[in-house]
Amino acid sequence: MGPLCPLGLSVGSTTISGVTPSPDELLAALDPEQRDVAANPRGPMCVLAGAGTGKTRAITHRIAFGVASGVYQPQQVLAVTFTARAAGEMRTRLRGLGAPGVQARTFHAAALRQLHYFWPRTIGGAAPEILPHKASVVAEAAARLRLQLDRPALRDLASEVEWAKVSLLTPDSYATAARRAGREPAGIDVTTVARLLQVYEDLKVDRGVIDFEDVLLITAGILAEHPDVAAEVRGQYRTFVVDEYQDVNAVQQRLLALWVGDRDDVCVVGDPAQTIYSFTGATPEHLLGFTSRWPGARTVTLVRNYRSTPQIVSLANTVLKAQGRAGASPRSLVQLQAQRDAGPRPVLERHDDDQAEAREVASAIKARIARGVPASEIAVLFRTNGQSAALESALAEADVPYLVRGGERFFSRREVRDAVVLLRGQARADDGSVPLGRLARDVLSGAGWSPEPPRAGGATRERWESLQALVSLADDLAATNPQARLPELVADLAERASAQHAPTVQGVTLASLHSAKGLEWDVVHLVGCSDGLLPISMAEGPEAIEEERRLFYVGVTRARRELALSWAASRNVGGRASRRPSRFLDDAVAILGEGARSAPRGGRGSGGRAKAAKVTGPVRCRTCGTELESAAERKVGRCTGCPPSYDEATFESLRTWRRLVAAEASVPAYVVFTDATLTAIAERRPRDLGALAGVSGVGARKLELYGTPVLKILEGADPDEIDTAATESV
Repeated sequence: MGPLCPLGLSVGSTTISGVTPSPDELLAALDPEQRDVAANPRGPMCVLAGAGTGKTRAITHRIAFGVASGVYQPQQVLAVTFTARAAGEMRTRLRGLGAPGVQARTFHAAALRQLHYFWPRTIGGAAPEILPHKASVVAEAAARLRLQLDRPALRDLASEVEWAKVSLLTPDSYATAARRAGREPAGIDVTTVARLLQVYEDLKVDRGVIDFEDVLLITAGILAEHPDVAAEVRGQYRTFVVDEYQDVNAVQQRLLALWVGDRDDVCVVGDPAQTIYSFTGATPEHLLGFTSRWPGARTVTLVRNYRSTPQIVSLANTVLKAQGRAGASPRSLVQLQAQRDAGPRPVLERHDDDQAEAREVASAIKARIARGVPASEIAVLFRTNGQSAALESALAEADVPYLVRGGERFFSRREVRDAVVLLRGQARADDGSVPLGRLARDVLSGAGWSPEPPRAGGATRERWESLQALVSLADDLAATNPQARLPELVADLAERASAQHAPTVQGVTLASLHSAKGLEWDVVHLVGCSDGLLPISMAEGPEAIEEERRLFYVGVTRARRELALSWAASRNVGGRASRRPSRFLDDAVAILGEGARSAPRGGRGSGGRAKAAKVTGPVRCRTCGTELESAAERKVGRCTGCPPSYDEATFESLRTWRRLVAAEASVPAYVVFTDATLTAIAERRPRDLGALAGVSGVGARKLELYGTPVLKILEGADPDEIDTAATESV
């Protein structure tokens, strides 16, 4: 049960169990700001909702109020969000509020239904199959262009294909936009990537398939080119609600505009402070510019935080205030007001190395579980997936069950699939003589469930937890609908599987900060709070740093009751203690203590060195003397028409090393060094750190992180023998 709002109603629960609430009861269940959202179901509305302020509650009550008061029919409402889990949760809430007919879907799911329905009429024949993964087609496109790429490079290029398409770029327009955005995926020049995009599209046509981005693009194209189709969609859906609107990209915004047409019944909800997916093409400008597109739109700001204690909210607000001083627009800052009772203050702990940090976190978690905290209410959050290994090992040693978010989906697990088959087979024989909960337990015993969890950990315990989650679902269904039988349980499981709306499974959650968005736990351990991880070392420039700050803010606001921050001075046991606390903690000394203060620096990013004087006047090619125009040409000191003067083997070694480093940090390769910078290094072949620092694109931070490995490669070292993970201790 969630925390209580001032009116005494649980945030996140239905208003009256088993009874469809009246319009007045729906409004009475809300705080003043939420009520302002719900009581105005007509016309354009922009809801700026801070973390934990009950935005889903507000918009589901808005929809339910509109249905209950007869303002619109439930079948004429389309609620759109970004994950199948969020859509499933929204449908569950709407059912409990008396609006079961409302469509709640992701952008892709809604577009796919329309694509399949209208394709035969507008294009002819059946809609093509959807390509499950881009990597194989990207690899074939690269091979046709004679590009030799490893798996990390192919992943980077697949992501770049997605970015280009959601940004509404074509192979012809990609290069200019990519240069403007400073993108060099996998260290490949953007002209070559543009050619790869064209070959990729040609290959899809040859195979008769489309990808996930095509689902949005083609649906938008059909609506734009066929007025009769657009009119039919607008006749079906008259009211639109869009959740997480700060994450909308260009193609999603275009599709939404085509759905809405010239009407104005659209409500958008989002939080600019939680914009953490700009690398995928998402931008908060659609949210922040909503009232410009809809001059008469009502704006409501939700600031009452029901999730976290005042101590946690205070830390979150401190992080956000620092963002404001860094130049963020005041319109994007929502200062939260805590509504929960006081709790323990957040703590910050320093450890000698990553292994020690993992052991201490595992020990603290084991002690909490022993005190009665459910494992499912504890999470460990980290910046990069590479941090997970040490934590998994430590938790396994401590015999603490854990789940890695982003791993195998719940309904794809073999034990779950087998259990559903058994339940489906028994459903026909259910005569109602045995209570649903007991009958489900009897059936699932045949799949390996037992009343008591096994003493063994690892896969055995995880299997039992999966089956126990199904038992709990049966109990929940019986509690909400005493007449429910096995057929209803099977139907509920099928709907959940379709929406990937997994039940709660007992186990500590391990998750990256990106994958933790939208979730919450009683206890959160946020590890790796040091510069180089938060913010990640590859983040350069004010915009990139502020997105890292927002990511940290997301992590802080996942915690309801307890928040433990930690960092390690060194990556490896016995390594040099070269790390410092995250700069994001500098303003939180009053909350976390003096240990949160990062060491003084000679200016952030300067490394204590004076910046090189800016070069003025024209820069000419050192080979032919032609004036250089592009930044990439000026960086290497050579025009694109002149042949490179570097040793190709050395350049390839640098590229290989860069990809290994990028894979370790789970970032695109160009974030380590752009292709132009790598070319300049290969051509100039600096012999020491001072000479390397003179290469454009090698700032003080990158010199500190990568200087020694780069010099080793220039001396002939094998990149595979260099510890890419240890570069931050250089």
